[in-house]
Amino acid sequence: MSVTFLFVFVFVLAALHVPIAVSMLGGVILYMLLDNTLPISIVAQRMAPSLESFPFLAVPLFILAGNLLNHSGIAPRVFAFAEAMVGHIRGSLAHVNVTASVIFSGMSGVAQADAAGLGTIEIRAMRKAGFTSAFSAAVTAASAVIGPIIPPSVIMVIYAVLAGASIADLFLAGILPGLILAFALMITIFALSFRSGAVMPSRPRARLSHVVSSFIQALPGLLAPAILLAGLLGGFATPTELGAVIVTYALILGFVYRELTIEKIVFCLRSTVITCGALLIIVAAAAPFGWLIAVKGVPTDLAAALMNVSEQKWVILLILNLGLLLVGCFMETTAVLIISVPALFPLIMQLGIDPVHFGVMLVFNLLIGTVTPPFGVILFIMMDIAKVRLGELVLQIAPFYIPLFLVLTLITFYPPITLWLPEFVSTVFGSN
Repeated sequence: MSVTFLFVFVFVLAALHVPIAVSMLGGVILYMLLDNTLPISIVAQRMAPSLESFPFLAVPLFILAGNLLNHSGIAPRVFAFAEAMVGHIRGSLAHVNVTASVIFSGMSGVAQADAAGLGTIEIRAMRKAGFTSAFSAAVTAASAVIGPIIPPSVIMVIYAVLAGASIADLFLAGILPGLILAFALMITIFALSFRSGAVMPSRPRARLSHVVSSFIQALPGLLAPAILLAGLLGGFATPTELGAVIVTYALILGFVYRELTIEKIVFCLRSTVITCGALLIIVAAAAPFGWLIAVKGVPTDLAAALMNVSEQKWVILLILNLGLLLVGCFMETTAVLIISVPALFPLIMQLGIDPVHFGVMLVFNLLIGTVTPPFGVILFIMMDIAKVRLGELVLQIAPFYIPLFLVLTLITFYPPITLWLPEFVSTVFGSN
């Protein structure tokens, strides 16, 4: 039986909103039953060992840290500091939105957490200042992509486990692309402020005393990403250990600010369990799927097919990007990642592409899918928070696809953007 049936079946179920874990498991089981050459017991045998990975411990820690930081009073202080810094630039709170997302990305490793947590504050402030709900939601959605690019990043941890790459190198590799994306988004906002009918109320420049006071109030929160970055650069702890440190720091900070109650801690723990449960079910379900496509020779056939099209590395990377962008519009990010890495990694190694460079490119590509219709998860989060229709939101977010695609192109075809910082840190501080 052709393995094409498996992909079509899973894709159709996913398009019908069947949970992706159920779609993959259903596809694998049905394929095995119809093919009748492989024992069905392999499904269970592959699922359990797929979760036996020490680096996976970083996933619940970073998710819990993000939840705790979202409820510990840090987000409003970060937003106030960003407003004091860049609120006077033409585009005003839209720039503040992006700047706050950059700062908060060093605390939360999930784009959805950035969008739902800090995004609520950002949209409320922008609407109060006179920005339209749809534009506020569009800026928040676009800036939420920065979250998993700048460390910590849950999706990068998953990629590192699948590809056998260094989590620390991946975290470091995402810093420069994340900052470049933030700069590109702010340039886009500045350009949009000149268009006819643009509603971007301006704000006066903050006095130095206000900047200083907002910085002091936000400083405890700003130390969270500083601790993470210092640990990565100095190699003082593994990313998993740093996750535990950030969780502890978030708890202390929440009690110091007197905003983190026992009820909120319980809520954060419950949210973390739910999120991690969903992620791990997807990871476990993808294990037999990845094994099956490997057994059926899909990676080899795919590599041969692409090499027949062209042996030029840049042409193959372009084709891969286009394919991933298309699939990412319809499927959940983690599922696409888990399916694509086993299928594409042999080709990547054959082409001599660095796994860290490919990892950042892949993650960035899939994150664009979270803000792309028809099934972009961040779009639906923004629709719920801002109470806008999908058509309105897509119309407002359309200009932001330009910087997103430009930065993706830069990451893809200019590897030093991702590899310079890990190589520099490795040279200065020794191996990560």
